[in-house]
Amino acid sequence: MKITSRMIVLFTFLIVVYSSINYYIGWHLTDWLDAVGITYTPWLFWLPFGIIVYGYILGRFPMPNLAKPVIRLLKVIGSYYIFIMEAGLLLFIAADLVHLLLKLFGVTVEDYSLYSGSIVIALIIVLLVVGSRNAWSPIIRQYDIEILKPPGSGGQREWTIAMASDIHLGNTVGRRHLAKLVNRVNEMKPDLVLLPGDVIDDSIEPFLRNKMGDVLQKLKARRGVYAVLGNHEYFGGHIEQYVAEMNLIGIKVLRDETVDIGGELYVVGRKDKTAESTESSRQSVAELVRPLDHSRPILLMDHQPTKFAQASEAGADVMLSGHTHRGQFTPNHLFTKRLFELDWGYMKKGAMHVIVSSGFGTWGPPIRLGSRSEIIQLNIKLQS
Repeated sequence: MKITSRMIVLFTFLIVVYSSINYYIGWHLTDWLDAVGITYTPWLFWLPFGIIVYGYILGRFPMPNLAKPVIRLLKVIGSYYIFIMEAGLLLFIAADLVHLLLKLFGVTVEDYSLYSGSIVIALIIVLLVVGSRNAWSPIIRQYDIEILKPPGSGGQREWTIAMASDIHLGNTVGRRHLAKLVNRVNEMKPDLVLLPGDVIDDSIEPFLRNKMGDVLQKLKARRGVYAVLGNHEYFGGHIEQYVAEMNLIGIKVLRDETVDIGGELYVVGRKDKTAESTESSRQSVAELVRPLDHSRPILLMDHQPTKFAQASEAGADVMLSGHTHRGQFTPNHLFTKRLFELDWGYMKKGAMHVIVSSGFGTWGPPIRLGSRSEIIQLNIKLQS
């Protein structure tokens, strides 16, 4: 990728903003330490604090093999700090606004830094505990829908589809969380398992090193397991290797492809929207479904939940997406709700059923507030 002057300016601007935010948080923490009466040498605070602040960023750069275990640990710690930074920024701003209002009304509170800092730190700890529980304790969310198409001759009328988007297998989400997915999905005894993108979190290296394919291949479905690419598979740059690894464990990755499930229904899988800027072509939904027999149900997987109207008009009966994480933690859902027609849950677009999952895994911090780690159980009935 060619590095342009515009990219350098943007990167510099983002680093300055990021550093300023963290200086503000660090200043509040030192203010609280002073109020508590804890003595410290400034560099012994700022140096470890800076390493944690930039840990997640540093962990994304190539490093010598000898340093990789330390860098992986630093990346995990840094991922938690992403949440601490956002929560700390919002809470310390709120504390400063309260302090300003008290001053405007002539109210003096002795040791305000002690009380406000203690409350902010306590709240962050509580939010970390609750958010971790939400991230590591998946729930099954059920949707019952009816498709107004009759089953084919001798075909089944009721289908159970297990869907898990945004697993984000990597240094943070690993084999243990993946095993929960496999166990919960297999308990459903689904007809199909569909994985609508972001199965891995950028790099394929942790997936291979920790042999996560050995766990993932235990997913069982009577009529097959299928996946599509998400933006993070593209970010990692190992698409061909990833597709090959998935094929080895019996999971077909659909890249603008269609699968005929026993002459009864179709599963259509699109390339991720990222392909529009990284590859020569990405087929529209209309192009993918045009040759199909529209008297049969058409299930569409498209990682990013966009262009519902076009998919509905093309003839898709169900569209399954992820990507948004529902913001992952509050108040980010306010932004995803504005960015997407549907950022989580269910809606009907024309005759098409749309389901957007908040995802099974997490990006960055394994924290969820206002969202849950979820597996979708989709119960489909065809017209009698």
